[in-house]
Amino acid sequence: MKVLLVGSGGREHALAWRLARSGPHVEIHAAPGNPGIARIGHCHPVRSDDLEGLLDLARQLRIDLVVVGPEAPLVAGLADVLRHAGIAVFGPSAAAAQIEGSKGFAKDVLLAAGVPTARTLARVEAPCVIKADGLAAGKGVFVCTTAAEVEAGLQGAAAFGGEIVVEELLIGSELSLFALCDGTRAIALTPAQDFKRAYDGDTGPNTGGMGAYSPVPGISRADAQQLVDTIHLPVLEELARRGSPFVGLLYAGLMLTADGPRVIEFNARFGDPETQVVLPLLEGDLLGALAAAAAGDLSGVELGIASAAAVTVVVAGGDYPARGDSGSEITGLDAAEATGALVFHAGTAHDAEHRIVTNGGRVLTVTGVGANLAAARAVAYAGVEQIHFAGARHRTDIALIASNKETSHG
Repeated sequence: MKVLLVGSGGREHALAWRLARSGPHVEIHAAPGNPGIARIGHCHPVRSDDLEGLLDLARQLRIDLVVVGPEAPLVAGLADVLRHAGIAVFGPSAAAAQIEGSKGFAKDVLLAAGVPTARTLARVEAPCVIKADGLAAGKGVFVCTTAAEVEAGLQGAAAFGGEIVVEELLIGSELSLFALCDGTRAIALTPAQDFKRAYDGDTGPNTGGMGAYSPVPGISRADAQQLVDTIHLPVLEELARRGSPFVGLLYAGLMLTADGPRVIEFNARFGDPETQVVLPLLEGDLLGALAAAAAGDLSGVELGIASAAAVTVVVAGGDYPARGDSGSEITGLDAAEATGALVFHAGTAHDAEHRIVTNGGRVLTVTGVGANLAAARAVAYAGVEQIHFAGARHRTDIALIASNKETSHG
C-alpha cells in the first residue's frame, strides 16, 4: 500500500514511523518530508500548500491513501481536490476544517451541538483569553490576567489579521483528546497533555507546544471514549447536518473544570507534539484504521492502547517562538537514539555537505517510552542530553508534576 504523508514536521515523522510498522508491503512517501522521514521512505520536493502539485504527485505515484498533517492545506481544500480526483484521503474537507480554521465558526457549531465551551465575552477585560480567529500555528492564543497582558494580547492577536475572539478564562487541567472520525463515528485515542508555554513552570509566551505526555493520570480509556461520545459525536452530527461531514482526526483541546469538561478549541488534524506520545502507545493496524475512516466506515475497527507511558520533549531554537533557527549543524542524533529514545525531526534539513542542520523553531522532538511516566521521562531526557546545536534549548519540567504524583500514589 502506497501512503503519501503531507507535511514536514515532527508529527509527520511520527506518522511515517508508525505507519511504516504496519507491515512489509507499506511504501511511505512524504511531501516535502524531512531528513528523518527520508530514512523511512521517499521524500518529494512538493510544498504542503501546493495543492495541484500534491495532486499530480499522488497521481504519478499511484498513491492509495493520502494522510494530511498540517492544518493550512486542509483549510485551503487539499482533501477536496484529492477526493474530487478519486484519491482516498484522511483529512476533512475545507468546509469541515473550518472547525479549526475559524474560532467563530467552531463556537457556532459547539453552541448548535450543545457542547459546553468557554463563554464569549462582550467586554475585553482581565481575566480573559484573547484569540486570533484564524490559523496561527498554535501561537494565536493569549492568556490575560492583568490589564497589561490584555493590551499585549490584543496587539498580538491583531498581528495575525482577521477577527479577534475574547473568551472567559477557564480554570482546570488541560487535556488533548484525539478521535479518528469517518463522518459519523469516532474512535478515541489515548489522551495526552501538552505544554504550550515556552519556559519552565508554564511561563513565557504560547508556542506550538514544548512537550507532551500520555496517558493522563485519572483519565481511563473508558473516560476518554465517554468524552468523545459527549463532545466529538455531537459536533460530528452538527457538521454532517450542515452538509460538511468530518472525515479525519478531530482533536479537542479540553479544560477539565470543576463544572465539567469545556472545549477550549478544536483542531482538524493530529496535534504536534501530542502525536509523538499518542502513536508510540497505539496498538493495532493504524493504517487500516485511517483507510477505513477515509472510506467512511470505521465500524468494526478496534485499536489498542499499550499499558505504558510516553513523554516527548521539544528541542527548540534559542529564539523560539519569536523566530526559528536555520543552518546550525545538529550533532548527537545517533547517540540520542542509542539511549532508547525516539528522535522525530521537526525543523531540520540537509545542507550542501549533507549534514543535518536546523530549519525551524521546534527542531526535534525526543520521545521516551517506559512502564510509567517517570521511566518514560528518564528515557526522553537522556536522549535530549545527547543532542547539540547552537542555541538549543528545551523545557526541563515536561511531565514532572504528573510523574511525581504517579510516584507518590504508587
